[in-house]
Amino acid sequence: MSSRFLMLLACSLVAFPAFSQASLEALLDDVEPAVIEWRRDFHANPELSNREFRTASVVADHLRSLGLEVETEVAHTGVIGILRGAHPGPMVALRADMDALPVKERVDLPFKSEVVSLYRGEEVPIMHACGHDTHIAMLMGAAEVLSAMREDLHGSIKFIFQPAEEGPPPGEEGGAELMVKEGVMEDVDVAFGLHINAGTYVGQINYRPRGLMAAVDDFRIVLKGKQAHGSAPWLGIDPIVTAAQVVNNLQTIVSRNMQLTKAAAVVTVGSIHGGVRSNIIPEDLEMLGTIRTFDPEMRETLHKRFREIVGHTAASNGATAEIQLPYSAHYPVTYNDPDLTASMLPTLERIAGAENINLIDAVTGAEDFSYFAREVPGLYVFVGGKPLDLPADQSVSHHTPDFFIDESGMKLGLQAYVNLALDYMEMASRQ
Repeated sequence: MSSRFLMLLACSLVAFPAFSQASLEALLDDVEPAVIEWRRDFHANPELSNREFRTASVVADHLRSLGLEVETEVAHTGVIGILRGAHPGPMVALRADMDALPVKERVDLPFKSEVVSLYRGEEVPIMHACGHDTHIAMLMGAAEVLSAMREDLHGSIKFIFQPAEEGPPPGEEGGAELMVKEGVMEDVDVAFGLHINAGTYVGQINYRPRGLMAAVDDFRIVLKGKQAHGSAPWLGIDPIVTAAQVVNNLQTIVSRNMQLTKAAAVVTVGSIHGGVRSNIIPEDLEMLGTIRTFDPEMRETLHKRFREIVGHTAASNGATAEIQLPYSAHYPVTYNDPDLTASMLPTLERIAGAENINLIDAVTGAEDFSYFAREVPGLYVFVGGKPLDLPADQSVSHHTPDFFIDESGMKLGLQAYVNLALDYMEMASRQ
């Protein structure tokens, strides 16, 4: 066991069984420097979806040092740690995602990512451009704190370190969906998850009961035309011109076919690849994109209109279209159980202050925590990572080269993991 864990355990023997909030805060304060250190290590060594080999090894070694039951290679590279409390009670799942993104970092940090990896057959720079490095570190810290309290736990905790939240590589399974398929949630009573947020100030927590984040379906379109010399387009069928029309026509689905007073919807084309020279009309072209919805009926209508528009637009140009929808990612709505949300709201207010708890509108981002929350009641919240001295109108977006997190915000995330688990187990023990 690590020397730090032994110190925490010794502290717990003094403070518990009747542990106080002050004693708990002392444990949290003690582990916070390690959380920051772990985060920096993961940030400097990012790994893409289903390839989180080093990350998983670091996590597994830490969980073993705490005396947890550890299972590795879950859903390819996932790690599960089980902490069994001394008293009977529910199994609480705490989840963190581990994968990075194919983004080149621009922020000049001492632990800046310089890693290059293979993505869809190309060597690309990668970075933790969404904060998953902070999630891993915070959950590792939570495991350390809660392990020091095992003699007083009324129940058990399953620490889920999940790969491939950003979506598995094409042709592979992965993420929360595969974890559920492999039985990770079979003995779980409730699940909690969180996400650091670069647009929310440090010290604040954002939440929403019921639908918090959108369902997502990504898509792939291959437009096939006829190759010709660029000087004689009448001899070919141009998939590039066709793609331009497809992009514009797809936007009419949301503006003309969706009842936006009911729920939001988004169609975005994020990638177009076709052609190799300025004077050659290519034979085919690939388009990739994403669809976001909150309402099942609207999703069905959107998919129907999508296929019609892509197919008819291609045909009007003499081209053909191959459509894969969904392509590799298809997450349901991230749904916060309303009763669980109401029960745990006092916990969030206690650790952050009621004035720092924000009820927000639904977010068109997506999260595969949704698969866990379909199996058991779930609660997912956003924890602030925006520096307090940054003006309100200035913020960096996730999934960009300039993504930045103020590490002081991780303390509240660590508190949230620990206190949500403890308070839920305490409430369950009283029933």
